Amino acid sequence: MGWSAAITAGTSVLAARQASATGKYNQAIQNRNAQVAEQEAQALQQKLELDLVRFDQQFQQLQGETNVALAKSGVERSGSALKILRSNAEQAELEKDMIEYNSKIGQARAFEQANFARMQGQLARMEGRAAAMGYYGQAISALVPYGRSLLSGQTQSMTDLTATEGSF
Repeated sequence: MGWSAAITAGTSVLAARQASATGKYNQAIQNRNAQVAEQEAQALQQKLELDLVRFDQQFQQLQGETNVALAKSGVERSGSALKILRSNAEQAELEKDMIEYNSKIGQARAFEQANFARMQGQLARMEGRAAAMGYYGQAISALVPYGRSLLSGQTQSMTDLTATEGSF
């Protein structure tokens, strides 16, 4: 076997291992990116819960201030006063729905980023495997002329075409 074939085969095997390792590494990075995106979605859910609690507190304070203002002015809790309180409550529910909707949109985007990162990781891993297979193929190709025939068990030799000069 020639040294150049052995060197080519060895280099190809090393390149295949490196391509495989690179694919695994890139997949690990994308999996980490997916975890970060999922953590972002969880943080958005926690923020939503805090925002809703804070909003409820602010709304209760507003309703209390409104009740005090109505009582100070001597207005009875009927007619226009009840309409004001009911309107405030309706607006509060709309605002809470909007806060929740915006949070859910952000969470959906974060989960979509996580899914996309995982897909990119799987693709990186497959690309690494494909590159490794190509390098292993190069190693095999470099060694084939020196291998044994699978059918005959005999060593294959390269045909010396110089002996057939002029027979073409």
